[in-house]
Amino acid sequence: MFSKEESKKLIQEFWTSFGKEYPHKWILYNTKIKDLQLKFTFTTKFAQVSMDIVSQDEIIRAYYFEKLIALKTILKTEYLREAEFNKNYELPEGKAISRVYLQLDNVSIHNKKDWPGVYLFLQAKMQLLEDFFLEHSSFLEA
Repeated sequence: MFSKEESKKLIQEFWTSFGKEYPHKWILYNTKIKDLQLKFTFTTKFAQVSMDIVSQDEIIRAYYFEKLIALKTILKTEYLREAEFNKNYELPEGKAISRVYLQLDNVSIHNKKDWPGVYLFLQAKMQLLEDFFLEHSSFLEA
């Protein structure tokens, strides 16, 4: 068990070392589509890369999610076959978003032995998710 301070330090160390290992300028929040973000997540249970529709307006969320559903076959055949689509993904704080994601289970940000595999997972999957986004962003923002 880690104290809050120890946990915070490990989390900061992970993301700092990830950035040094893979010094790529990720798109993440800079998609130029207000309600759409690319995101890294690493917890004590799993690692994820995701494309999140964060609008609290259900109509806007549904609009973008339907556009992603229209691209589902392309995403799964040309980029990330294991991508999951969840129209009503609940964040730990209880907020509902829509999320397309890839998840690596049974890893912990508190276990440094997991870090090398998570680095590879995050980098490889986010690169493919970014490639997909860049190729299809004009359709998504239309």
